Amino acid sequence: MNDALTNRPRIVVVGSLNMDLVLRVARAPEAGETVMAESLHHLPGGKGGNQAVACARLGGEVQLFGRLGNDGHGQALRAALQSDGIDVIGVQTDAQAPTGVATILVDDAAQNRIVVAAGANGRFALDAPALSLALSQADCLVAQLEVPLAEVLAAARLAQAAGCRVLLNPSPVQALPEAIWSLVDTLVVNETEAAALGGGEVGTLAEAALAAQKLLGRGPARVVVTLGAAGAVAADSAGCRHHPGMAVQAVDTTAAGDTFMGALAVALGQGQSLDAAVQRGIRAAALCVTRAGAQPSIPTAAEVDASPLPSPWSPL
Repeated sequence: MNDALTNRPRIVVVGSLNMDLVLRVARAPEAGETVMAESLHHLPGGKGGNQAVACARLGGEVQLFGRLGNDGHGQALRAALQSDGIDVIGVQTDAQAPTGVATILVDDAAQNRIVVAAGANGRFALDAPALSLALSQADCLVAQLEVPLAEVLAAARLAQAAGCRVLLNPSPVQALPEAIWSLVDTLVVNETEAAALGGGEVGTLAEAALAAQKLLGRGPARVVVTLGAAGAVAADSAGCRHHPGMAVQAVDTTAAGDTFMGALAVALGQGQSLDAAVQRGIRAAALCVTRAGAQPSIPTAAEVDASPLPSPWSPL
């Protein structure tokens, strides 16, 4: 559990690992159109990897469970994770499927468009005894949906059995089995995910608050709806609050949501309130979007400590 001397919460991440092929373009092509890229970079990514790196850089002690191919991309990703101090003993090597790859177009407006080939991620299968042992010593489980949903549900059940809180980022969004809702302590969704799972549009703060309340009714103890530059809406039994975003010059929004998730997980693992954790996430994500790439853009705890505080939250 949480080490009182170092205040480094132990976090288990179950999720995807991809090599990102990042293409910088002035604008995204229309259907049938070809545009020339300004640059191409191979960078470590995948939502599981990104969130693990965010947790590690922002103060967590992280163990990652995922699956890589037996190829050059897989070797590079494993080395990159280890360089951030992440325990990768739970990262499997697939002898048949290649490492997952994401092709990411980033335009001059800092918007990204992503296409993912799951590769080995799609063949991830839990090592239940190893995961149960890790969860028995952890403060929380962090998961997303770029690995098979059945494995995420199984991991959440193991976490509940171990008395470990579950933080779920249901991305890419899909219908969730009814069984998973009561297993989730904190649900983190963006506007698109909130609309899909909450059953309504999320274009205003009021709509985001309504979606958060609907999702709370499904079972989670806490819901956070991230709103990009507009900040986030936090909801729990005390009601809904809007946390304003921070004005920055965005370069690349890739991994901003994963950075937010990592900061939130670490702060909650340290015993901070939901509102303090959301503010921490907003500060970390604001730094992330000012840099290019996924994992290269994720800040450290010291960098977030030195960043400005966002404006105070207000009730909705």
